[in-house]
Amino acid sequence: MAISSVASTVALIGNPNTGKSTLFGELVGSPQRVGNYPGVTVEKKIGRTIHDGHSYNVIDLPGLYSLSPHSRDEMVAVDLLLGRYDNTPAVDMVVCVLDACNLDRNLYLLSQILELGLPTIVALNKLDVAEGLGLRLDVEELARRVGVPVVCTQANRGRGTEQLKAVLGQSLGRQAAPPRGLFPKAFEEEVALLEEYFTEQKKTVSLTSRSPHWLVERLLLDTSGYLKDALFPKSENPGLDDLLAAARDRLAEAKCRVPKIETTSRYAWSHTVLEDVLHRPDRYRTTMSDRIDHVLTHRVWGTGIFAVLMLTVFQSVFNGARPIMAMVEYGSGAVGQFIESHMAEGAMRSLLVDGVVGGVGAVVGFLPQILILFMFIAILEDCGYMSRAAFLMDRLMSSVGLSGRSFIPMLSSFACAVPGIMATRVISNDRDRLTTILVAPLMTCSARLPIYTLLIAAFIPAVGEHSFLGGWLNLQGLTLAGLYLLGIITAVMAALVFKKTILRGEPSPFLLELPDYKWPSPSTVLYRVLERCWEFVCCAGTIVLLVSILIWAAAYYPHDRETVEGPYLPRMQAIENELAQPSLDQSQLERLEQEQAALERKIQAAYQHQSILGRLGRMIEPVVEPLGWDWRIGCAVIASFSAREVVVATLGVIYNLGGDLDPGSDKGRSQLTEKLRQAKWDGTQQPVFNIPVALSIMVFYALCAQCVATLAVIKAETGSWRWPVFSFCYMTTLAYIGAFVTYHIGMMIGG
Repeated sequence: MAISSVASTVALIGNPNTGKSTLFGELVGSPQRVGNYPGVTVEKKIGRTIHDGHSYNVIDLPGLYSLSPHSRDEMVAVDLLLGRYDNTPAVDMVVCVLDACNLDRNLYLLSQILELGLPTIVALNKLDVAEGLGLRLDVEELARRVGVPVVCTQANRGRGTEQLKAVLGQSLGRQAAPPRGLFPKAFEEEVALLEEYFTEQKKTVSLTSRSPHWLVERLLLDTSGYLKDALFPKSENPGLDDLLAAARDRLAEAKCRVPKIETTSRYAWSHTVLEDVLHRPDRYRTTMSDRIDHVLTHRVWGTGIFAVLMLTVFQSVFNGARPIMAMVEYGSGAVGQFIESHMAEGAMRSLLVDGVVGGVGAVVGFLPQILILFMFIAILEDCGYMSRAAFLMDRLMSSVGLSGRSFIPMLSSFACAVPGIMATRVISNDRDRLTTILVAPLMTCSARLPIYTLLIAAFIPAVGEHSFLGGWLNLQGLTLAGLYLLGIITAVMAALVFKKTILRGEPSPFLLELPDYKWPSPSTVLYRVLERCWEFVCCAGTIVLLVSILIWAAAYYPHDRETVEGPYLPRMQAIENELAQPSLDQSQLERLEQEQAALERKIQAAYQHQSILGRLGRMIEPVVEPLGWDWRIGCAVIASFSAREVVVATLGVIYNLGGDLDPGSDKGRSQLTEKLRQAKWDGTQQPVFNIPVALSIMVFYALCAQCVATLAVIKAETGSWRWPVFSFCYMTTLAYIGAFVTYHIGMMIGG
């Protein structure tokens, strides 16, 4: 069968939690990230499907309740439907996904879509759930009353998608009829007057929309000014504000107050459509989700269960990942030894072993913990629990001047602050949105996890007197949980300060649906885990590989062999000559080998001192010494300005991880851990690292803003360098103070 070369563009739109993103995945035949709370799909996503020889580009728009834009994700949908994206084809058809359990509210959005006049299809989803609640619906009569085809779907089981594809072809080109008599006569008269004004003034309404009448209507209803400011800047339309205000005053005198008239009119239409079409039971059945929510959303029990659940996740990150980590470490060690055994000593071997294997391998070694963390998050999202977490956290968010809507981007920031900051587009209040952007980087993202796991494994006891509940609960897991908690508490306190000072204002109301609980889909969970891990590997891999090479070069050059090794060469040569003597006894052999190893360490230290990185580290050593850090830790801090995860790679280079890899040492413990434990302050036998130093480093990275990608996206989202610079300065100050206090209190307690 021949396939049409011209693809039609189909926009998939609906309220949050209608199953829209799941239906999108079924239509295009590829997995799609599914969320149980508003705002998970911040930007449009496109897939392709083919049916009966015709191809369709399906666009998954953000979940929204109305086409009255009050936030950036709602504006994405409006811009697309108005055909305002130059790089996206004009929409040929709209598929509006309705939740059969909540038709009263869902029809509100449908009435707005029908007014656009575009070919429209209704995908009636979750009809089986509605029937389980005792609801009965006349689907044929519903289709007749709304004037567009209605297709019953069960997105989570893939039912109805083929029928929907067939109806797409049948409905292409058939424009939908707007609801009749939706608004009072006085309102329609004002809309007509505004249309005349735009025509006389030659405004570009026709260029920004294929539905000028709909656009003028929206401008009149948009009392927030969000749509007007987006389409018609005040500098270009100085009289438009006065014109709209006068029209609204006349409507108020005619008892058609804006914007209340829209809510009243659309819900009245919804009630008329559903009359004798939707039959409700006298009493709704109590579902299993209701019974579970009675416990999980309880102010006391729900919060306690949430805390225990989070602690379980953090403990599992350590306890479950150890076997996989051992295999990864063994593989990295084997690769390093293979390279050393097949290449002559020199810059290239040092680059591969110390730079690539010692850097990237150290980061990849922590992928098991990241995989486990993402697996828990994916399961909790897919089963519906994350919405309950947002509901529980709304109380906390309200206490600092935000709403539960801010919790969703902050929760996303536990994986990465970049998508978390982008997810703030769902927040309509600009002050709330900016506050959330400024505190989202304080959430413990996956890039911090390698730093935490490295230092916790090296310096925090895990067994013996430091474990509880038969070893399940130990100080390592508690330390990791404490670092996550530190980020959360600091973010909450920072938000409170911002909302009381520079971003003072009332929080916006929070509307959230609690979807029914369901068993997580193994394929969906697997896809999300692999997607997140692949993103981490790609982002970390490319950045870390580049930075590892740069750090290796800075640590290797200038490699002046004569200057560095010259003072030690006579003694090294003498030791080699003595070792060649066959008459040496065991004690003499051990003494010479120890002296040789000590000289080699001195040579390596001299190279580090001479290197570019060493010079930079020593320059800032007076600044970081009050934190308990030496110049080598300072080097890692300098390198980590590009990304936090580079710290592990940098330490791997500075402490020569690749130089003496032993994959079988100490039951799989990494050589980098051993190097950190053995590190000494220059010219002394005093260890660089101890528990207070390790904790100060972790606290610093829990609070700092050293991530170029995060700062770049803050600039993109705010449109100014002012806020990323502010974020970097205030977070770095917090990090320094936190590390200073942690180190000195730790030294006071532990000596």
